[in-house]
Amino acid sequence: MSLDAAKPAILFPGQGAQTPGMGTWLCAEYSIANELFDEAADVLGYDLKSLCADGPAEKLNETVHSQPALFVVGVAAARVHDDLNPELAKKIVAAAGLSLGEYTAVCYAGGVSFADGLKLVQKRGEAMQACADATESGMASVLGLDLEKLTSVCEECRSGDEILQPANLLCPGNIAVSGHRSALERLEPAASAAGAMKVVPLSVAGAFHTPIMDGAVEQLTRALEEVELSDTRIPVYSNVDAKPHTSADEIRQLLARQVVNPVRWDDSINAMLGDGVDGFLEAGTGRVLRGTIKRIARKTPTDGFGDQP
Repeated sequence: MSLDAAKPAILFPGQGAQTPGMGTWLCAEYSIANELFDEAADVLGYDLKSLCADGPAEKLNETVHSQPALFVVGVAAARVHDDLNPELAKKIVAAAGLSLGEYTAVCYAGGVSFADGLKLVQKRGEAMQACADATESGMASVLGLDLEKLTSVCEECRSGDEILQPANLLCPGNIAVSGHRSALERLEPAASAAGAMKVVPLSVAGAFHTPIMDGAVEQLTRALEEVELSDTRIPVYSNVDAKPHTSADEIRQLLARQVVNPVRWDDSINAMLGDGVDGFLEAGTGRVLRGTIKRIARKTPTDGFGDQP
């Protein structure tokens, strides 16, 4: 790997990064990836490997499928990477994941077993899908506006009891908003009028990280209480408070709250940098997280592992 860092952190992507073909290269080259997909099939009750490899995209994009897919590919990529690069693996001092990716980070850090983590992710996907099915809602990325201006645009677009709010605070100039579909339809013209460069609808089922997901919290809390969580061997930076955590009890509470709280990704990356992290490895599929690092700390080295080189 080309990542030259004394204190690197490992990052895991969230929903929206999924794409047909994900995991195919890992399975073709490394037995551990196939073993994890075989275990996943037993846990989930369906052939996730084939769905990841061949799609169709519409099915892979469903929350109940995309979340397990990203979890499994992320864990597989990280394990293969660490086997191939043991010296770099020993240096990794922190982990974080974007939304769903935080579960992958907790698993990587030793906080939950692969099987239990996958069960949690499956229940999370089902709970969030149920909330999404109950309400016409969605998400969109807004490029080119700061948080204050975008918050004002969201207020302008809401009507009555509608929800529309910043949900993924990714990096300067790239913030995802989440809310009722009717309010999202007003977003593009309003954001453009406020100076936004682009508004991009996201491939997600509903308004994640808003009160529209309230119904998922109780189910997630119950699911988290039913699995064994351990203190992690390296800190995991939480989406909720952008702080490092190793305590199983703290991580359990934060993961339950995560689905209704904004994702503080920008703050999390800056917190890691402030704590001495000097490089980032994105494990899984896609390049979204490396892109955010370039906007947050342009000179900080990054690398990725999981897709075919």
